[in-house]
Amino acid sequence: MMAIKLIADSGATKCEWCLIQPRKKSIFTTQGLSPYFFGSDDMLEIIQSEVLPHLKHTTAIDEIYFYGTGLSNMNHVKMMRSVLKKLFKQATIEINTDILAAARALCGHEKGIACILGTGSNSCYFNGKKIIKNSPGIGYILGDEGSGAYLGKKVIQYYLYNTFDPELMHRFNKKYALTPKEILENVYQQPLASRYLAGFAIFLAENRGHYMIENIIEDGLNDFFYQHLLKYKEIWEYPINFIGSVAFGFSDILQELCQVYEIKIGKIQQKPMPGLIEYHR
Repeated sequence: MMAIKLIADSGATKCEWCLIQPRKKSIFTTQGLSPYFFGSDDMLEIIQSEVLPHLKHTTAIDEIYFYGTGLSNMNHVKMMRSVLKKLFKQATIEINTDILAAARALCGHEKGIACILGTGSNSCYFNGKKIIKNSPGIGYILGDEGSGAYLGKKVIQYYLYNTFDPELMHRFNKKYALTPKEILENVYQQPLASRYLAGFAIFLAENRGHYMIENIIEDGLNDFFYQHLLKYKEIWEYPINFIGSVAFGFSDILQELCQVYEIKIGKIQQKPMPGLIEYHR
């Protein structure tokens, strides 16, 4: 009999779940379960209130595959395993990083480079079985080149330094109606600043074609290539694959950069879940 499986892919902002049963599957979304932002009690409460209602007509879960941000830290892994074990006592539980989720979703069982460009950024060389090399982001303050937080930070800089031309300043004010004081308070005094900054990347997507907007996108993504991708010798041999909202939204720029650097581009996907479902089936 086919095992009943629960797959989770959690970023800082939201977590996508898929329940796989013998003749059907169901996908649903909850808020992100990041160990950087939540303790075990908070996570337990979120799963009880947002996940369990989707499982109420399901018999016992046999296997859980939880992928998420912050899970290269073994203390975070232990915490996540403990939380899941309290609620799913009979299940076999596998806890993995979001970059392994990207690698499995993008490469399957083949060799390749897998990159995450979402709220944060990350990359790895995957040999078809495991991650051999990893060039992780170092957080939105020091790095995360090419990420939503990195690009959003550039938008804020252009706005606060009054670098945008009058047309873009008008569009920004019309969309956000924020004072510089409010922006700085949200960045420096409120939690989840990376999420807040990443929210401004949408301004880039909505104003494509303006030379300042295109420069921010191209420079931000090129920084990711320069600081991370060009340090893998494998990029000249295997395709480069991308996953995440930023990668999907600005796929044309990624394709152009791959042409400039003469490297082969592979898949560009918005989310890992379709690939993870295929992998775990």
